[in-house]
Amino acid sequence: MEVGFVGVGRMGSAMAANLLKAGHRVKVWDKSVEPLRALQKQGAEIAADARDAFRGDALFSMLPNDDVIRDVFITGRMQPASGRPVHVNMATASMQLANDLAAYHADQGVPYVAATVWGRPDVAAAGKLSIVVAGDPQAIARVQPLLDVIGQKTWHVGDEPSRANLAKIAGNLMVACAIEAIAEAAALVRAHGMSAPEVLDAIITSLFNVPVYRGYGDMIAKQQYEPPGFDLVLGMKDVRLALMAGEEANVPLPFASTLRDSFMDAIANGDAHKDWSAIARVAARRAGLQD
Repeated sequence: MEVGFVGVGRMGSAMAANLLKAGHRVKVWDKSVEPLRALQKQGAEIAADARDAFRGDALFSMLPNDDVIRDVFITGRMQPASGRPVHVNMATASMQLANDLAAYHADQGVPYVAATVWGRPDVAAAGKLSIVVAGDPQAIARVQPLLDVIGQKTWHVGDEPSRANLAKIAGNLMVACAIEAIAEAAALVRAHGMSAPEVLDAIITSLFNVPVYRGYGDMIAKQQYEPPGFDLVLGMKDVRLALMAGEEANVPLPFASTLRDSFMDAIANGDAHKDWSAIARVAARRAGLQD
């Protein structure tokens, strides 16, 4: 299949590379030149601009935030350069933007689905992402072979694309809560003179032996937050999206409010571009502990 890919950061590059390995023709675009050149060496074609990548069978986009997505697609009046490709938006977006994107594509007569993912860059590179997709069933069917290359399982959550975005927001809120729980547990045992790596290993192996707890527990126990798999500033964005979604439906999210303060504390102390598990440093500071 002929595929465009807009936004080839750590996650996007890994997904585009897997599409190339599967034999698909991939045309890529990003503001950063380095990932484009790396993908070109693997067989990708570099697009002249975002619209130039919007052709063929599908355009995948993995852009960092609402403002960039809106600028490229809505403000920029993005339309296919040729054909009738399906736009597959894989980024985490607010409910407002998710609805605006769906309305814009409907007005333009462009097939549109949201396909949000869970998994860090190493998981993306292995083609083992978990994908939540929503949108027109016929459009999803057209791109399902591509999703099968990128992920290990796809969940269909409805015909409205925004449902996939809400599922991603809810899932990321749960991950952030897990990180905070691990961080507070680590601070507690360290304050009592115990080894965080030893105690967290016992707790997680016995009670929470799943990838989220295992991966983030190891990072927090070792206090290793670089290089980031997911920037802390992006975690702050996702917590804000959860709070915004809660306000729209009058759903109190007290844990999300607490997490917002932890992320703000971390950013104020210079950790914005460390891994988002670095909010554990906030729990340690509150306990009077040194890194």
